[in-house]
Amino acid sequence: MSAMTTGNSSRADANRRRILDVALAELLRDPDASMDQIARAAGVVRRTVYGHFPSREALISTLVDEAVQALADADAQGRAGVRDPAEAVARSVLAVWQTADRYRLLIALAQRTVTVQGIRERLAPLREAKVALLQRGLDAGVFSSPLPAPALAYVHEQMLFALMEAVNDGLLAAREAGRSATVAVLTAAGVPAARAAELVAEVA
Repeated sequence: MSAMTTGNSSRADANRRRILDVALAELLRDPDASMDQIARAAGVVRRTVYGHFPSREALISTLVDEAVQALADADAQGRAGVRDPAEAVARSVLAVWQTADRYRLLIALAQRTVTVQGIRERLAPLREAKVALLQRGLDAGVFSSPLPAPALAYVHEQMLFALMEAVNDGLLAAREAGRSATVAVLTAAGVPAARAAELVAEVA
């Protein structure tokens, strides 16, 4: 491959990345943002945006896939090598919360273009890992819940979406939201509130 071809490819990749980053910011600000708005914000002509993404739906689908991957990576990294189920859940939620913008994007888009079912399907591998972790904790007596692990995982997922919306609406301070969300998730799994707060303080 010639240096010129490599340079063109690198520039195209950089353009694509910039469009995605700007689109994320614009869609967080206005979930109905048009391709024209995104192109202007990215400092490119609309044709350039369409050169990378043939439709607004294709652009949004790419952003949703990236958001879900970011959440899955954060979850896996957060609980890697942690044996205690409660600590693993705590580290996972704290790590996932760091990708808050991605969560906010999923919430905003779920209410508009991408269906809630579509997002739920994309989150399935992440949910399966959480079900296994919760089941391990239930079997070990670390967690206690009237719900089976799959239902509890679904509750945790919805709690995080709801708490992110609470931050967006000014009902929960963003600075403390990650710790608060983690304590809430642990208590929902039956961990005593005092122990949950203590554990989060240890790992945060």
